[in-house]
Amino acid sequence: MRSRTALAFGAIVTLLFAGGAGPALAAEPVPLDATRVLDQSDVLSAGEESDVDDHLRTLSAESGVDLWVVYVDRFESPPDAEEWANDTANLNNLGPEQYLLAVATEGRSYYLSGDSAGPVSESDLLAIESELINPTISQEDWAGAATAAADGLRDAVAGDLDTGGEGSSSGGFTTILIIAAAAAVVVLVVVLIRSRRRKTASAVGPGGQAAPPEQISLEELSRQAASALVQTDDALKTSEQELGFARAQFGDDATAEFATVLAQAKADLDRAFTLQQQLDDSTPDSDEQARAWNEEILALTGGANDALDAKAEKFDELRQLEQNAPEALARVQEKRGQVASALSSATAELDTLRGTYAPDALATVADNPTQAEQRLAFADEQLANAQTAIGAGDGSAAAISIRAAEDAVGQAEALHNAIAKLREELTKSEASASELIADLEKDIATATAFPDSDGRIRPVIDSTRQAIASAKEKLGGTGRSPLAALSGLDSANTQIDALVAGVRDQTERAERATHQLNQLLTQAGAQVSAAEDFITSRRGAVGVEARTRLAEAGALVVQARSLASSSPEQALQLAQRANDLAAQATRLAQNDVGSFAGGNGLLGGGSGGGNMMGAVLGGIVINSLLGGGRSSGGGMFGGGGRSRGGGGGFSPGSFGGGGTRSRRGGGRF
Repeated sequence: MRSRTALAFGAIVTLLFAGGAGPALAAEPVPLDATRVLDQSDVLSAGEESDVDDHLRTLSAESGVDLWVVYVDRFESPPDAEEWANDTANLNNLGPEQYLLAVATEGRSYYLSGDSAGPVSESDLLAIESELINPTISQEDWAGAATAAADGLRDAVAGDLDTGGEGSSSGGFTTILIIAAAAAVVVLVVVLIRSRRRKTASAVGPGGQAAPPEQISLEELSRQAASALVQTDDALKTSEQELGFARAQFGDDATAEFATVLAQAKADLDRAFTLQQQLDDSTPDSDEQARAWNEEILALTGGANDALDAKAEKFDELRQLEQNAPEALARVQEKRGQVASALSSATAELDTLRGTYAPDALATVADNPTQAEQRLAFADEQLANAQTAIGAGDGSAAAISIRAAEDAVGQAEALHNAIAKLREELTKSEASASELIADLEKDIATATAFPDSDGRIRPVIDSTRQAIASAKEKLGGTGRSPLAALSGLDSANTQIDALVAGVRDQTERAERATHQLNQLLTQAGAQVSAAEDFITSRRGAVGVEARTRLAEAGALVVQARSLASSSPEQALQLAQRANDLAAQATRLAQNDVGSFAGGNGLLGGGSGGGNMMGAVLGGIVINSLLGGGRSSGGGMFGGGGRSRGGGGGFSPGSFGGGGTRSRRGGGRF
């Protein structure tokens, strides 16, 4: 299933004509030659073909963008206009400033393919398609469609694109205001997200072909690698959620092959994040090392995307949402009711926690009820759309809305589950802190018995007592902060351990390390879990730094657990590092989300705009607004970052990688 919706203000006019006489030839994606026009349908005269070619070359000279036009009878392998055009563009290595208009003259469909990093915005591409190309091509003015596309691109680059008409009634004016408001929301979303994320600017070499990595500057290579990490991580998170839906419906056996490919993709991504952490740490790296690691990150993320892309179509066949839209709709509606019922108790639980714990202890879930309500409201909108589409017999449109609703309901459930998880972790952290205080008090007694001729011991004892007093304060009353208490105790423990280590024998040190390790693994696990929940449900705003720290923290926890029995002292060091990195990940992610919201309350409230912003924050609709397909944000099942085609509608999650695309525009004529 591929997305086939568009934003209301960019809707495409659909005109269905009776087919012409005689069979039509179907064409696969084609190689382009030196001319700008490829007329396999033979709809242009020799003079028209020459005139169009001249017009397209004038466009290149005047605006710096290139346009190729291809006419075939029908699209084949794939039959979808968007996929066919994008595949042809990718086959010919078209760059960000190069566009392709593909027209199926007998199939009566078309698509204007453009890179999301190019100079013409997604909204302008939609306007060129719907208001310049469509009226011309509907009259079978084949040459006129090509020149209209070229003129539209030229005006868009110059900032002079004007395709709108004048309204003549108060009703029309009201409609314009509504459309303008919707457009403002989208523009605001795009600006917010782009201000938070470094875009991947494709490096282009001679002839518009993508330059090889060795010809790209190290700075640009680093940007591309960081962008690939974010996009692939987003897509894997969506993929994992989609796999969960499928597993619940069809069982483990039916979904085993998808679970296998996802596990390998996650392993590749973990390796890529490890390389990014090496680039980010305080150890200096040579330019050669940095280049090699960034190139490997791109290779690993690309491989993960490709592997998932290979399974995308089969996954869609498994779920068959288009064919079974009524049943799928009923299933999501039932799940939505269950989640809504549970949300009220989760909200009450959070209120209870607020009476016990300090705000910083609850920061990762403080707005979870609000976010969950927005996701459910967004789901309600999509479920209504799906019901309407089913009534109209449009299974494809219904499937799109069902997927969006399913994703939103899943996130709402994860948001309220995170509250209960945090409560459990806070309880465990309080117990761990109490045990650590008892251990430190024993260490103080041991250290007090040492001779202190050089005055080295007394300051350590005093600072440890201060840490204990501070921790007890954080663990008492109605403003408890167990994780903050543990953090201070861990620092004091490291310092006094170094002081008394010399009087402990090896067996005692190992036993102590094991005991401390169990406490610290509990703490680190809680930090990782809280950070993971926070980032996953707000991935539309979180950048590469927070994700990298989280990935490394999770890997270190796994390593620490594997070494717990054989080398507890080494495992303890890894657990301490994991705990620190998880805390960093949470802080960085909170900063990203704060910057995304802009301090203007954009994520609050329950209005339609707030619901859309919540869906964007959750990564459900971000992909289409920033470049379509599975290129960023929620994406489909799989990776991202290699999409052609712009924004327009939104494409909810599905199983697949960066090679699959969402629909931006195009149309029939």
